[in-house]
Amino acid sequence: MPSLVNVLRGLAAGVIGLVATSLLAQPGSAEEIRIGYQKSSTLTAILKTNGELEKALAPLGMTATWREFTSGLPLLEAINIGSVDFGADVADTVPIFAQAAGAKLAYVAEEAASPSAQAILVPRSSAINTLADLKGKKIAVTKGAGSHYLLLVALAKAGLGFKDISPAYLTPADGRTAFIGNSVDAWVAWDPFLSSTLKQSEVRVLADGSNGLASYKRYYLASAAYADAHGDALNVIFNKLSETGKWVKTHSAEAAGALTGLWGMDAATIEEANSHRSYLVGPVTALSLSEQQRIADAFFAEHLIPAKLDTAALKIWTPKGP
Repeated sequence: MPSLVNVLRGLAAGVIGLVATSLLAQPGSAEEIRIGYQKSSTLTAILKTNGELEKALAPLGMTATWREFTSGLPLLEAINIGSVDFGADVADTVPIFAQAAGAKLAYVAEEAASPSAQAILVPRSSAINTLADLKGKKIAVTKGAGSHYLLLVALAKAGLGFKDISPAYLTPADGRTAFIGNSVDAWVAWDPFLSSTLKQSEVRVLADGSNGLASYKRYYLASAAYADAHGDALNVIFNKLSETGKWVKTHSAEAAGALTGLWGMDAATIEEANSHRSYLVGPVTALSLSEQQRIADAFFAEHLIPAKLDTAALKIWTPKGP
């Protein structure tokens, strides 16, 4: 006959097991995926607002938390140090700087090229009329952003290098303030900041990425370790991003309305900004990354990254499909 001590131990173990099971079943115990995004991360911003991503992740026992970043470089730095799991989304240049800093990343998805979604702006009354006129000028640009590469190749087209200008590395908000306040001679901006500034200020476009200058693709990334361990979650995210991209292009007014509060802009300006982006989300392939190597080589040639990179060294995660 079992002793009273053994009976009590057995009962205690049973209670502990029931408590553990109960705790695991609580909604707050769901595994989190920590998502970093920017104001320009349109599709992610919509998913954050409408709750569709959380609904799709729920069957996996997962939930999402969100953290906004001022630009892509600090977002990928957060992935690299493990404070964010997934980055949605960054310009094509940003993984180059992150890779140069030793980040272990995985490409999860890409948006097709949107060359007119970034541009070099000058005041309407400025004497700067050609790219060559940028020589000796102070230009606001966000370090590591797609606009950084646009400025680099625009200068090269005019026979200039980065040493021929005075770069002011600023966040988009600070860049706009400096530009409107005439503290800089030009500003390289991307949407939605670009469309907002064009509508509200006496400015003009000196050059954008069209005519083969800079295709401006945007990428969604995760840490390489997270991609290896959580392919099911990334598959859900990939499919929701793809669906949302198609919805934005076919429901432009409704999409703009959903973003007005988040972006603090009127719907017409948001529609204009969204018209410049492809929002065509697809898988990343080695071929689709061909411009990444050109970007890396251009930054290395200007001594803006410390070493020559092989951009094919970054991991590519492949979705399973719907």
